[in-house]
Amino acid sequence: MGNSQKRAIQNYRSRLGKRGLARFEVLGRDADRDLIRSFAKRLSEDTPEASELRAAVRKSIAGEPPQPGGILAALRRSPLVGADLDLSRPREKGRKVDL
Repeated sequence: MGNSQKRAIQNYRSRLGKRGLARFEVLGRDADRDLIRSFAKRLSEDTPEASELRAAVRKSIAGEPPQPGGILAALRRSPLVGADLDLSRPREKGRKVDL
């Protein structure tokens, strides 16, 4: 490789580094090539969607159990919170069953 080519690669990688990006190689199945490229492109963007995607994949790979209280937190976010619904039921003895 000539000096000009080495200098061009160095300049390119320097520009990537200034943008906070790095070039690296991964191994994967040939069928996943487009998926990995689109995933890497989405992660390289500095958007809230990229952050959400990053967090979801990190959580999925970590394999950690879900945080306790998740159902309670979801119920508290419900639009019916504070609606003052009367959910009481009258108590009945039930029916007699002939066995």
